[in-house]
Amino acid sequence: MRVLGALILLLPAVLTQAADAPSAPTAEWLGAQVHALAGPEMRGRRSGTEDGERAARYLAAALAGLGLRPAGDAGTFLQSFVLTTGTGLAGPGTNLLQADGGPPFVVGRDWAPHGGAPDTELTAEVVFAGHGVVAPGRDDYGGLDVRGRLVVVRGGSPDGLPSSRLDKLLSARARGAVGVLVVEEPLPSLAATGTRVDIPSASVTPAMAEALRARDPARLRLAVSLIRREQRAANVIGLLPGRHPELAAEAIVIGAHYDHLGEVDGAVHPGADDNASGTALVLGLARAFAAAGGASRTLVFAFFGGEELGLLGSRHYVGRPTVPLPRTAAMLNFDMVGRLRDDRLHVGGVDSGSTLRGLVQAALRGEGLEVVAEGSPWAPSDHQRFYAAGAPVLFFFTGRHADYHRPTDTPDKIETAGLARIARAASRLVSELAAGPRPRYVQLSGPARSGAGASGTAFFGIMFDGRAQGDGVPVGAVVPASAAARAGLAEGDVIVRFDDVPIAGFPDFQQAVRRRRPGDRFTVVYLRDGQPRVGSETLDARP
Repeated sequence: MRVLGALILLLPAVLTQAADAPSAPTAEWLGAQVHALAGPEMRGRRSGTEDGERAARYLAAALAGLGLRPAGDAGTFLQSFVLTTGTGLAGPGTNLLQADGGPPFVVGRDWAPHGGAPDTELTAEVVFAGHGVVAPGRDDYGGLDVRGRLVVVRGGSPDGLPSSRLDKLLSARARGAVGVLVVEEPLPSLAATGTRVDIPSASVTPAMAEALRARDPARLRLAVSLIRREQRAANVIGLLPGRHPELAAEAIVIGAHYDHLGEVDGAVHPGADDNASGTALVLGLARAFAAAGGASRTLVFAFFGGEELGLLGSRHYVGRPTVPLPRTAAMLNFDMVGRLRDDRLHVGGVDSGSTLRGLVQAALRGEGLEVVAEGSPWAPSDHQRFYAAGAPVLFFFTGRHADYHRPTDTPDKIETAGLARIARAASRLVSELAAGPRPRYVQLSGPARSGAGASGTAFFGIMFDGRAQGDGVPVGAVVPASAAARAGLAEGDVIVRFDDVPIAGFPDFQQAVRRRRPGDRFTVVYLRDGQPRVGSETLDARP
């Protein structure tokens, strides 16, 4: 991430000008910000790309121009965090040789190591185990002793039986194999096989597999050495110090995620509503309160990266907050607020703090908006990280639409007059929160549990971690007290099997859960630090 240099503007320790009532941003100003953030030059603002960095620099320059204090790393507005860790070959030490003679196999042409496998150096006899499938009515390991051997299995699923690469690795591991070679073409990349599994593994071409079969029994020497590389992104954070001598030590965090999907399947996803709209609104509030000289409590304006990949920026902020979480009075999150319809604004988390419901209703009534209030704070956006860490939260949202996560989410479809009304209501709400009694945090239960055979849609309770390109379903977050939490899952785990269904990716998992009903019992197999674990519970009803 580039250093902002001349864009950084330091303020005096305390704002000394007299504070006026904030003047909320106009529809025209907000529309201009949405166009700037979701325009063609931003190319969807995907975190970890030059386009995401361009958006971060735009926001940092805007905060500097407003006179906010930089509250990121080393005196900048940018708070850097690790987005993902990739792998690469460490050097010539990675090879696959025939231990009893013969030409070496060429990495990248004949075989490819798996990015999630441990570094290894082993020599073992090769044994073939069909497709490596273990399922009701079929066991490709029947009669085979694979202990201490290097197992070769065909990729794919035979006879319509569900299978996955991870399932093949774990089946071989459970039977004592020292390593696995999966036959597939084309050879997968290190990223595509990046899910960590505690067994040496690689993919080989069909031609290489036939060469090994012709030498049966064959012995191979497998040596793999990988290096890990970090990809980083950044939050953009500015601060307005509080003016009240007793309240200034406490903060209100006003946030929105500025990232979006970038380019998907050759099409740029502009992300105007999701979430240039919320980003523009928060930037407008920063402008309004900076011009008014701040508020009684300290205001932290936070633009999060990595939300679309698993709430990554907000997770990092909660671990390294600008103002300690025990002194964070509330967090307000604006995510998709650009499509106001029928004067109805959805606000989640109104029961997460003792006074929030009344404050929200009063602020929105003043703007003629109808509140669709939801007491629960559990929704897949950045405020969830703050609530889990003990801060009251509010989540502002105008609802999903047909353009959600599609290339058609463009700036011309933003209802800027409605966005301005929400900004005015939010300005009043922030003023009240900044000057009034601090909301008391309320611990709310998770999704309601249902008995067997209950109607409705089943709810498992995880958020997919969109960073990972590997196999299985990486868990980005777990809803507390949900079925997933009760089954033992945690952030960073990878789901590899749901009941009898091997899970190759998120679509497999969605289908497996959708086939079940609230109250149904399930068994889930997942990886934690490369080691398989098993959990069992009953599914909830979707909130």
